[in-house]
Amino acid sequence: MSAYFHKSVSILFKAILTPKTNSKYNFINLTKTELKEFLDEKVTQYNNPKFIENDPIQIPHLFSLKEDIEISGFLTATIAWGNRKSIIKNAMKMMELMGNSPYDFVMSHKTSHLENFDGFVHRTFNSADFKHFIKSLKHIYTNYNGLENVFSLNTTSNTTQHAIHNFKTLFFEIPHLQRTEKHISDPLKGSAAKRLNMYLRWMVRNDNTGVDFGIWNSLSPAQLSCPLDVHSGNVARKLGLLTRKQNDAKALAELDKNLRKMDKNDPVKYDFALFGLEVFEKF
Repeated sequence: MSAYFHKSVSILFKAILTPKTNSKYNFINLTKTELKEFLDEKVTQYNNPKFIENDPIQIPHLFSLKEDIEISGFLTATIAWGNRKSIIKNAMKMMELMGNSPYDFVMSHKTSHLENFDGFVHRTFNSADFKHFIKSLKHIYTNYNGLENVFSLNTTSNTTQHAIHNFKTLFFEIPHLQRTEKHISDPLKGSAAKRLNMYLRWMVRNDNTGVDFGIWNSLSPAQLSCPLDVHSGNVARKLGLLTRKQNDAKALAELDKNLRKMDKNDPVKYDFALFGLEVFEKF
């Protein structure tokens, strides 16, 4: 066995055998280097095709056309809160309502076609919201050359949070119901924007394992932020990567800073480690 393997095992044993409170791991005695190596292992463990089987990312994986992938991914990410089985079921229903051709439906639909959406609901996202999203997507592709182009505006070398704010502004510049605005988060108003940051990870990051797509070349993984939610937040706090109690924009900035110290070129890869430790290992 390699020296790296023995070192990795010793790090894990060190974490497990340290006196603990309510977790099978305790990282108090780990160095920053050892913590990074442990999390890198967890990324490898979870960032593989098996992850797709029970994750909402399976929906855009149904498609091969770039525009179908990005539209199906966007709609799926929009409803990605709550039970994952319910998310997948309702995202699949959304695709069926669009004839399993999301880009063609967005660009060629008539008002009468949207009547088929009546009755659709996922938690607080209902048919009226869904109808507006279709209209706004057509607006984005017709007037702004698509989702990738819009999200590539107003980015900086290490953040896409202003780009998300700009996207929300453009998305709702056509007539819409006020209630629908709540389904697009705004980092500049304090939100961690978990679902949009997850969506950007899907589109931008090329992980070479077939999970994230990496079909948006105008953005870099170095600019991405971790999809911060209750799962990743809980683990990040236990690991000392996050001190702020709320899962908001300030917490995201703190987490991003610490993840970039471990990998400035691909900090969001650690989403797999944080999510996997909480959801699959009950960290």
